[in-house]
Amino acid sequence: MKETTLCPRLAKAMEMIGKRWTALILYQLLDGPQRFNAIESALPISGRLLSERLKELEKEGIVLRTVYSEVPVRVEYSLTDKGLALSGAIREIEDWSKEWL
Repeated sequence: MKETTLCPRLAKAMEMIGKRWTALILYQLLDGPQRFNAIESALPISGRLLSERLKELEKEGIVLRTVYSEVPVRVEYSLTDKGLALSGAIREIEDWSKEWL
């Protein structure tokens, strides 16, 4: 990606959440913690790509992966405070799309 001098932080943010399916994964997690299968069944996305995106979001500190030591092991994904801070922007885009698309 070409480096911009206008606003490098905006460019980084758009690169991060602008990846295919990332915004919809975040939107899905706004409803609260969810298991992998619930996210996968809510979106038309392959398990491999969903796993990749969740790992990227976890690395950025936007998504938290919680493993519960039960039998069978239960894993839930939720938004961190950093991820929840995106809710306003995501809801605004949702409102805009309802009006204009």
